[in-house]
Amino acid sequence: MVDILEKAKKVTVVGAARSGIAAAKLLKKKGYEVFLSDAGDESKIDSDILAEIRRNEIEHEFGVHSERIFDADIVVVSPGVPQNSPVVQNALAKGLEVVSEIEAASWYCKGKVIAITGTNGKTTTTTLIGEMFKDAGYKTFICGNIGIAFSDIVEETDERSIVVLETSSFQLDNIKKFKPFIAILLNVTPDHLDRYESFEKYLESKMRIAENQNESDYFVFNYDDELVRNSSKSVNSNRSAFSLSETVKSETKEGAYLNNLDLVYYYYMGEENVIDTQKLIIKGEHNVYNAMASVISAKIFGIEKEYIKKTLENFKGVEHRLEFVRELKGVKYYNDSKATNVNSVWYALKGFNEPLVLILGGKDKGNDYTQIEKEVKQHVKHIIAIGDSKQKVYDHFKDILPVTVAADMGDAVLKASQNAAENEVVLLSPACASFDMFDNYEHRGKVFKEKVNALK
Repeated sequence: MVDILEKAKKVTVVGAARSGIAAAKLLKKKGYEVFLSDAGDESKIDSDILAEIRRNEIEHEFGVHSERIFDADIVVVSPGVPQNSPVVQNALAKGLEVVSEIEAASWYCKGKVIAITGTNGKTTTTTLIGEMFKDAGYKTFICGNIGIAFSDIVEETDERSIVVLETSSFQLDNIKKFKPFIAILLNVTPDHLDRYESFEKYLESKMRIAENQNESDYFVFNYDDELVRNSSKSVNSNRSAFSLSETVKSETKEGAYLNNLDLVYYYYMGEENVIDTQKLIIKGEHNVYNAMASVISAKIFGIEKEYIKKTLENFKGVEHRLEFVRELKGVKYYNDSKATNVNSVWYALKGFNEPLVLILGGKDKGNDYTQIEKEVKQHVKHIIAIGDSKQKVYDHFKDILPVTVAADMGDAVLKASQNAAENEVVLLSPACASFDMFDNYEHRGKVFKEKVNALK
C-alpha cells in the first residue's frame, strides 16, 4: 500500500461505529489529516464515543454526509456502510481510493495475521484459535468483527505477534493489499442478500480473503462445502483442507479429517490423532469443523499437540452461540442469538436430540425457510415467532407445526416456557438480524437471558 500512503495526506472515515473510530484515531496518530462523517443523529451517538472523538481532536460531522467527505485522498468505510451507498459510489466516481478499516489497519501490522471468514462459525473459530495460540505462549491479539477493532491493536504488534482476525464480507469488500498469512474460509451459504445483489457476489466477497496471498501463505478451507472447494482451486497460496466425510489427503498436502470420532491432522511427513471429538465441550458437527480449522492453523506454526489438545478440551465456546442459560422444571434454555441466518439455525437444530421449542424471527435478510424444514420437522415441536418477520415465519410454518406469535422477547420466553415440557429445550435461534428490536445480537441475547432467568 506504499503507493497510496506516500501520496496521501487527507483521509475521510465514513461511519462512527467502533471500527470507524479506531481507524480515525490510528490514522490521525500516523499524521493524516482526518475527517469523520456519520449520517446518524448526534443525539443518538454514545456519549463515550463523542468524548473520544473530541479528546483525539478529530474533525467530524453528524446527521449528514456532506461534500467535505470528498476533500480527501483516501476514504475509509466502516463495515456498516454498504458498498452501493451513495457516499461510497460518489467517492469511487470521483476517483478516490476507498478502503476498509481492516485494509487501513493492515498497513501498520507487524505480526502475522490469521484471518477467518465464513457465513457461520467465525466467532467461535477466531476465539478458539486465539486461545490456542495464547496457551502455547504466543503474544496473541483477537480482534476484528469479534469485538476489538483491528486498528485498535496494530501498534502493539511486533514481529512475534499473532493477530487472529474475524473478517466479515463487508470488511473484505474494500481491501486492496490486505494479505493474511493464513486465510480460513469455513463455509458460504446465502446470507446478507439484502446487501448483495446476488449470492455469487456474496461468495466473491468471501473469497477476497485470499486474493493477495502467494505461495508463502496458507488457505484453509472446508472441503465439504462444494462452493468453497471449487473456489479454492483459484487461490495462489498453499491449500489446506478439512472434512468430516473425506480423508482429503489426495486433495491437499496438509489438512484435517475425521477418522471415526478422532480428529486427525495430516501433513507431508505423516499424520497424528489430535483428539477424540467426544472430548470437545462445544457440541455439534459445525464445532468439529471449527476445531479442525483451528488445529490446522496451530500446526502450521508448529504448535505441539499437547497445547492444542488442552485448549480443545477446555474451550467452552462463546457467548450467544448455543450458550446454556439455565434449567427450570426440567426444561433447558439455550441462547443462540448469534444465529442470524438460516444456515446457523440448521446447525443448531442438528445439535439437539431433545424436542425443541424454537424462538424464531427478527429482521429478515431474504431468508428461505425451506432450507430448514426437514430439521424443523425432526427436532421442533413448537415455534414462537417474533420480530418484524413474525408474520413470514408464521405463514411459512403454520401448516407444518404449531406456531405462536409473540409481542416481544419477554412474551416469547413466557410462551416458550408454557409450551415446553420436562426433558425438552427452549432455543433462541432467530435466523434473522436483531436491528428490528435490539441494538445488536448481543443485546438480543442479553435480554433473552434476563427474561429466562426471571422465570419463576
